[in-house]
Amino acid sequence: MLVEVKVQSLAIDRSTNTPVVILQELEGERVIPIWIGPGEASAIAMQLADMEFSRPLTHDLLCSVLRGLGGALQKVIISKVEASTYYAELIVRRNGEILSLDARPSDSIAVALRVQAQIFAQDDLLEEATIEIADEEAAADLSFDVPRGPEREEGMGPEELKEHLRKLDPEDFGRFDLP
Repeated sequence: MLVEVKVQSLAIDRSTNTPVVILQELEGERVIPIWIGPGEASAIAMQLADMEFSRPLTHDLLCSVLRGLGGALQKVIISKVEASTYYAELIVRRNGEILSLDARPSDSIAVALRVQAQIFAQDDLLEEATIEIADEEAAADLSFDVPRGPEREEGMGPEELKEHLRKLDPEDFGRFDLP
């Protein structure tokens, strides 16, 4: 069963300095924390802050390409997790046909925010992730810096997060050796 979710916040995992996007179900309290890259975190943060640029960024370009080819993003589905890696699908309608495109959740979320498409997650992912994050020790390692909505009273605002992400060095996230 699919459950609609929203971007509840962006956070920084203090133990690894890795950005985390927190998805929360619309009709409840369950969440899915998904660790993402700094580029994707920046793209999500900039969209949440309604920042505009004179030239299209990568996710903006993808939206333009979809439109130019006669397609429209219908929804995003966070479909599964395997070996701590989340998978997503972009559900695109083109010429009356529905296409399912494999994508990373972080990119999918960044695109969905730009076109105001709904984001869904499989119910079992919300069950598993909520149990994991409910562990007090794990939750203590997450710094929820960018709450969304009227509850924002403290923490980083969009401009501060943007500046923080701009200053991050990819080397801060460890070395990734290619095969």
